[in-house]
Amino acid sequence: MKILHIVASLNPAMGGVAEAVKSFVSISEQQSVCNEVVTLDPPGVDYLQSDVTPVHALGPSYGFLNHTRQLIPWLTENITRFDAIIINGLWGFHSYAAWKVIHRLKKNGSVKKVPSVFVMPHGMLDPYFQRAKERRYKALRNILYWAIVERDVINDADGLLFTCETELLLARETFKSYKPKKEYNVGYGINTPPEYNRDMQLAFNQSCAGLTNEPYLLFLGRIDLKKGVDLLIKAYLKLQEAAKITNTQLPKLVVVGPGLDTDFAKKILLDISRHPEVKDKIYFPGMLTGEAKWGAFYGCEAFVLPSHQENFGIAVVEAMACGKPVLISNQVNIWREISNGGAGIIEDDNLIGTESMLKQWLNLTADEKLKMGKRATESFKKCFILDKSASNMITVIQDTINERLSKLSN
Repeated sequence: MKILHIVASLNPAMGGVAEAVKSFVSISEQQSVCNEVVTLDPPGVDYLQSDVTPVHALGPSYGFLNHTRQLIPWLTENITRFDAIIINGLWGFHSYAAWKVIHRLKKNGSVKKVPSVFVMPHGMLDPYFQRAKERRYKALRNILYWAIVERDVINDADGLLFTCETELLLARETFKSYKPKKEYNVGYGINTPPEYNRDMQLAFNQSCAGLTNEPYLLFLGRIDLKKGVDLLIKAYLKLQEAAKITNTQLPKLVVVGPGLDTDFAKKILLDISRHPEVKDKIYFPGMLTGEAKWGAFYGCEAFVLPSHQENFGIAVVEAMACGKPVLISNQVNIWREISNGGAGIIEDDNLIGTESMLKQWLNLTADEKLKMGKRATESFKKCFILDKSASNMITVIQDTINERLSKLSN
């Protein structure tokens, strides 16, 4: 079976879609699946120099839809080489281009040459994106783009692939004309992370100067309003004020991720600067990769993510795989699995909820924290190992191909 993955970007700074594509390719090729990736990234960028091959980089792309002239001609020439294509993510030129080429093939009577088509929204059909006040312009843009393009991309596909049941159910709430042929909850997960070694700790220490083997809570993700970083900082400052009165010591807070150059991040840093008592307690080392990233995970007390919307939360699962409890909002779509496994603390995505989950963590005994960490590891192994979800996807795709070929032969 040969699969083409169509994705706007493989840049890890853009979020979990890139990681999802690379992870599936890595696992599926161990199961005799041949993969190729087409992306709108410019050729030669550093993050494309990986073991995910072959990658066809057709960028650079332009505008808010990431348009490039090369994509439609490339797909027209190559798409019939594949048994299936997976459109990863929505709201961009890449999904339209794939639909247009497939539509043209069908219109020209080349149905037998058309590969099976799947869309993996990666949370981009979540109603949050249409309801959030700060996204009014983008929500209007999505309504227009849905009516003109994305509705056909979704409804004409052979199937939609979701990472969890919550994502599947939420997708049904967003647009009234959402009528996919089939929906599949294939699950999702990550590769088991590398075992801890001292080089990880050293790499992290070098990236986070000033934090010398002291206990800390970890946030790892984009420095973005959606992620609830502002809630985390405000809650931490309130707890720090209370700790000052009671003369108690809080763990430090390490906020890892890209986006420090945004207006949102600059405002947060300005707010923190007004509290000189925490200047050596909150750290922003930027984006970390490789051993520095794993050192951050393995060295923390717990992982914190008070997000307003999280389709899956790769960093949440990475923390669990490293044996760390997770303190998350109930807007992280896998919160039920985490709650059922006793692997963390779940609260609402507001200031009260964020402050509450931090307080609950601080009030646990050392033994209770240790046990929660062990349950986090157990939950990861039970629910979030990538091999299982990759096998589910392969089965869905192969069954769809077989069913389609059977219909054509009849």
